[in-house]
Amino acid sequence: MTDFITTPEGRRIAYVQTAGAGPGIVFLHGFKSDMEGTKAVALEAWARAQGRAFLRLDYSGHGASDGVFEEGAIGDWFEDARDAILALTEGPQVLVGSSMGGWIALLIARHHPEKLAGLVTIAAAPDFTEDGYWASFDKDQRRELEQVGHIDVPSDYGDPYRITRRLINEGRNRLVLRSPLDLPFPVRFLQGTADTAVSVETALRLLDHATGPDMRLTLVKGADHRFSEPDDLALIESAVAEVLARIG
Repeated sequence: MTDFITTPEGRRIAYVQTAGAGPGIVFLHGFKSDMEGTKAVALEAWARAQGRAFLRLDYSGHGASDGVFEEGAIGDWFEDARDAILALTEGPQVLVGSSMGGWIALLIARHHPEKLAGLVTIAAAPDFTEDGYWASFDKDQRRELEQVGHIDVPSDYGDPYRITRRLINEGRNRLVLRSPLDLPFPVRFLQGTADTAVSVETALRLLDHATGPDMRLTLVKGADHRFSEPDDLALIESAVAEVLARIG
């Protein structure tokens, strides 16, 4: 059943929580996605079968949460996830971040390392506002973004995405690949080689940049950004199980 929490910033966030043993698992979805996606629901079912606590949520402007997507930015969605985790979970958690959710998980790891027992990312997209969108815009597009306040870019998932000036500018305050990123717990990065949204190079850059005692990257030949085929879902579950087994 979907419940709601109002964050200290005044945003009303939707979430679904399952009671169980700790460390719990928290699923963080991607850009313009939601907590009803295949990966989130499948992992919830796996956690329930394991008797493991589980939390999934929608950032503001996504899914069932209040707010307008185009008015949001990385910092807002980081705050939404952070506030929900701090309010709703007990003790360290295993964060599972998909695409932008991987970036948000890394921000939580940076600012609240005490809340992480482990980390699994799926096609993590750290710093994508800067290294993806802004870096790909030509001079005219950058001018339009500054003057109009937004630019519409094609998407593989339907309607174009409206990228706002605030999304780009605010994202510059949240970059994680420009300064030390310590992940002192079990970490598993998963990445498909056929992903056209997040490159293998991005996954390798993250692996090279982050520091930690127990960190592995798994490349899956032919897997795309959705990473939602049965074998992909089984690999996510296996990665989470491995992280849980190595905690403590």
